[in-house]
Amino acid sequence: MIDLLIRNATLADGRTGVDIAVVGERIAEVGPNIMGEARETIDADGQLVSPPFVDAHFHMDSTLSYGIPRVNRSGTLLEGIALWGELKPQLTVDAIMQRALTYCDWAAARGVLAIRSHVDVCDPRLLAVEALLEVRRRVAPYIDLQLVAFPQDGVLRAPGALANLTRALDLGVEVVGGIPHFERTMADGAESVRVLCELAAERGLRVDMHCDESDDPLSRHIETLAQQTVRLGLQGRVTGSHLTSMHSMDNYYVSKLIPLIAEARVSVIANPLVNITLQGRHDTYPKRRGMTRVPELLAAGVDVAFGQDDMMDPWYSLGSADMLEVAHMGLHVAQMTGQEAMRACFRAVTETPAKILGLDGYGIAPGCHADLVLLQARDPVEAIRLRAARLAVIRRGRVISRTAPVVALLALPGRPTTVSFHPI
Repeated sequence: MIDLLIRNATLADGRTGVDIAVVGERIAEVGPNIMGEARETIDADGQLVSPPFVDAHFHMDSTLSYGIPRVNRSGTLLEGIALWGELKPQLTVDAIMQRALTYCDWAAARGVLAIRSHVDVCDPRLLAVEALLEVRRRVAPYIDLQLVAFPQDGVLRAPGALANLTRALDLGVEVVGGIPHFERTMADGAESVRVLCELAAERGLRVDMHCDESDDPLSRHIETLAQQTVRLGLQGRVTGSHLTSMHSMDNYYVSKLIPLIAEARVSVIANPLVNITLQGRHDTYPKRRGMTRVPELLAAGVDVAFGQDDMMDPWYSLGSADMLEVAHMGLHVAQMTGQEAMRACFRAVTETPAKILGLDGYGIAPGCHADLVLLQARDPVEAIRLRAARLAVIRRGRVISRTAPVVALLALPGRPTTVSFHPI
């Protein structure tokens, strides 16, 4: 007996008229005209069925804290960090948990079923770590939450930060984070990369560092991160997040840097909404976009994903847990408007971040987890264009969220009575 049968789906790879049969929590069969009785059937009506969205870079400990204790007036990264420092003494485990759980509700409704969240470890109380470990346990039935031990104030710069980070890993945080460009000197930044990569190698963990989130073209810690990756045999387990300084570097240096990143198999996460907002704040005109060189990295074979980064917090006042909004912004900032480029932007919030996070059983194939999203769109490009409604979100074979189709009612003489924003 088939537990759930989705009929007449379009897949992101272009296949149409596809049925997806689910038995228990796994996909049992994918193909046309699947035969058999099903307990529940969903008619996709030719619309796009995708594996779930994956947010590879988020800060869940600060989400939904916008305006507490004040608003970031300058809109800069540094004021955001200072503001977070003002907020930290006011934090409680319960407040962090409640905001994070609310965000996870939003994420599930948007079809975001896997999130990598950086959690600040510079507070010796480790309140955020305690809170998010409990959130991870509570949301496990519907969201895969992966935590990064993130020394927001610098692992060498902040007293006790390295010891706090190590304690966080002992408590069950899975990924080693860092922020080398926020250390006091370039030498300290390079040293922090070495120390943190060695710690990850000793423990067999992944690495995800905030790296070169700066407009300074001389901020080149990604070079050190790639070198340490090779030295320690961490290829395929290391991620450089942001890399915004690469947008300001000259082409000659980048022509050496990108092959180094590719050879080290370091993945990259850009955060389009926040990169385009925070970077270039000190420019007059011409004004830099700030987001890293996504098309060039992709062309070199580097895995590049997009992250939400922040939502309604000291760094970013907007956001709605919508990874299609993230892809939409990334597409525009990187000027990736060709058909294949736009599809790559869809992959940057689905398949690619799933690979970076090392998610098991991700995808639409027999044996994969039955985690699926039915979108009100005919293909990935249309999904990005419309920020398509998530008609159904399925986790382990069970529908956990439904959204009504978006249709506008018109009252115009001689014109159709409804508009769904799809071309004729």
